[in-house]
Amino acid sequence: MPQPPAVQSPEWWRDRLYAALCKRTEQTNVFDDYYECQHPLPFLHEKARDPFRRLLKMSRANYMELVVDALVGRLEVAGFQSDAEGGSDDQAWALWQDNNLDGGSQLGFLEAAIRGTSYLMVAPLAGGGYRITPEHPTQVITEAPPGSPGELAAALKLWMDDWTGRMCCTVYLPGNIYKFDAPEPKTGGKPVWARREVAGEVWGGKNVLGEVPFGELSNRPRMLKPGASELRSVTGIQDRINKTIADRMMTQEFAAFPQKWVTGMEIPVDENGQDIEPFDVAVNKILIAEENGAKFGQFAAADLTGYLKGKEADVHDIAAITSTPPHYLLGSMVNLSAEALKAAEAGLIHKIYQRRRFLEEGLERTMRLAGIASSQARIVWKSPEWRTEGELVDALVKMSSLGVPREVLWERWGATPQEIERWRLLNESALQRAMAGDLAAEYGPKPGDGTETPLADE
Repeated sequence: MPQPPAVQSPEWWRDRLYAALCKRTEQTNVFDDYYECQHPLPFLHEKARDPFRRLLKMSRANYMELVVDALVGRLEVAGFQSDAEGGSDDQAWALWQDNNLDGGSQLGFLEAAIRGTSYLMVAPLAGGGYRITPEHPTQVITEAPPGSPGELAAALKLWMDDWTGRMCCTVYLPGNIYKFDAPEPKTGGKPVWARREVAGEVWGGKNVLGEVPFGELSNRPRMLKPGASELRSVTGIQDRINKTIADRMMTQEFAAFPQKWVTGMEIPVDENGQDIEPFDVAVNKILIAEENGAKFGQFAAADLTGYLKGKEADVHDIAAITSTPPHYLLGSMVNLSAEALKAAEAGLIHKIYQRRRFLEEGLERTMRLAGIASSQARIVWKSPEWRTEGELVDALVKMSSLGVPREVLWERWGATPQEIERWRLLNESALQRAMAGDLAAEYGPKPGDGTETPLADE
């Protein structure tokens, strides 16, 4: 029987992190399915399932996507701001743009909101500089050393090589990088790892960063628990909504329209003794029976109000639990004042500010790994609050009367650090031109004093 690998050896970290990654992926796949509208079908009796399968597939109403997008849509990095000289904020923004992180960060925030965490990977380039890429939480996992939650002891990146059909993984330790591969294991089996040799590289080569090269984007973590999905508390309510919609659709299919009845007549049969439908009912048809005692009537249509109210109550539960504005989920806005809209979104705005605090930690670590000191270039977010221009201008005018600096007012307006710098330079240029014009008017030639320049034809 083979001996287990030594504690904290590359093989030990590989097996430990691979097992943790598989477990987390299995747990979070359910939230990804809910976001992608792959909800489990509502329960029905087995005999009724096949005839109503078409209706069941139509009964999915994906509120989970709205819950996530309402949060992620307002998480946007506007730039970096530094109080120290040296242009570290400009360096950080240039690095951000070079790596297309306007979109890449949104991908990371989205996966973190769905699965609880995602990652940004920093890789040094051979010619200098760094490549920063968003990494999916089903392919990367990290672990912090005991008692040092701000640092990382190891990380694992896992993927399937489409060219060779082999499973590959890389173990990142602060000092070295170790690469392995294995044939794709059978369902439920464990991979049989072997060293993966890469041409031109030494196995177990040096980690030039000297640190585990990942920044973790964690969503709503706790002291003893990792990040959690935004959907964790509301998937059961989504199932209730789907069941209510399925029941309503079946009621619509078979009882929402008035059903007719007739008594006092004999039902005709065919040569096989099977009943023949005596009437072809339509809006342009008249029902006629030859029997004198025949009577016609109809049942009342089923009332769907209870289903609609039940669904609306469940949607309100989702709004209350996730702090999602009700008008996002219900899609109705009737005579809502600006104050009412602001109050409806207060919970969402508070949640956004709370989530940003933890996302900043991963972003700052990423920039530090890429050579940008986080203490010199802090992250500037776009404001998640939506206000009218008139309301905002009025507030800024009042703030300026209190002596608030102009750059601060521009920041409150929502300008990015790059826009603020451009406006400042434009103002300085305009001031220089104005001063130059005043000096020319004061000390230049005056009409009639004999010092003006003669015209060309004089």
